[in-house]
Amino acid sequence: MGEKPRVLVVDDEERFRTTLRKILSVNGMDVADAGSAAEAFAELEKKPYDVIVLDVKMPGMNGIEALGRIKKDNPNVEVIILTGHASVDAAVEIIRLGGYEYLLKPCPVDDLIGKIESAWERKMDREKMGKPPVSPDAAS
Repeated sequence: MGEKPRVLVVDDEERFRTTLRKILSVNGMDVADAGSAAEAFAELEKKPYDVIVLDVKMPGMNGIEALGRIKKDNPNVEVIILTGHASVDAAVEIIRLGGYEYLLKPCPVDDLIGKIESAWERKMDREKMGKPPVSPDAAS
């Protein structure tokens, strides 16, 4: 295959970001990280990513608000939301905005890696078939 997923980890907990970045890198992924939604937007302007792992609770703009902007500006990217607080309302909003998956922290690393790989495969398949991404507005 040769190609590997480009993953952006967005979480305000530096220790979590650093650890996850190392684990994903060891598992053959090209990984960068950001400590806030604003940092994530700046990183997305610099280079494209296939999958974003995004925390919900962050200072400034929360992950759900960030998801809406990310999908608006980068509709091809797949976004996996991580949260320590389950909420049906949040899950519904994440799906409506085009999120790929909603996972609870702590999430087993193998599960997260599997979800990232699945999201990346979905993005690659969609691009090979020339299909446009599903617009979050079309889901409403």
